[in-house]
Amino acid sequence: MDTMSGPYLIRGSVSLPEAELIWRFSRSSGPGGQHVNTSDTQVELRFDLARTEALPEVWKQRALAKLAGRLVDGVVTVRASEHRSQWRNRETAAVRLASLLAEATAPPPKPRRATRIPRGINERRLREKKQRSDTKRGRQGRDWG
Repeated sequence: MDTMSGPYLIRGSVSLPEAELIWRFSRSSGPGGQHVNTSDTQVELRFDLARTEALPEVWKQRALAKLAGRLVDGVVTVRASEHRSQWRNRETAAVRLASLLAEATAPPPKPRRATRIPRGINERRLREKKQRSDTKRGRQGRDWG
């Protein structure tokens, strides 16, 4: 049970290289009784995005631009401490890093093409507004007395 559950795919056939992942373990904070004081269950996973050879150059540049606020010297860091087991926290951190990189390397969306509103739709909208206005105007009680 000490092996990870396989390569974490970023997108397509590109996956996180196990050799380039830097793991660090420390004690988690919060409740847990005596166990929490003796086991290093919090996981910190670091990935050197600036120096990696696993990503295509276009993806790497895209990710460096999108994750610029999270990077420290080109290294992205992910922490996980929600589970009581180090192994589950390792899994969580690796999946979190893979999804972060998948989102950061995604191509930008196609630009929106401006389209005109069809004349019939606009006329119907104006006609319905006029009817609503007439309905409300008819509610003004002039002769209610």
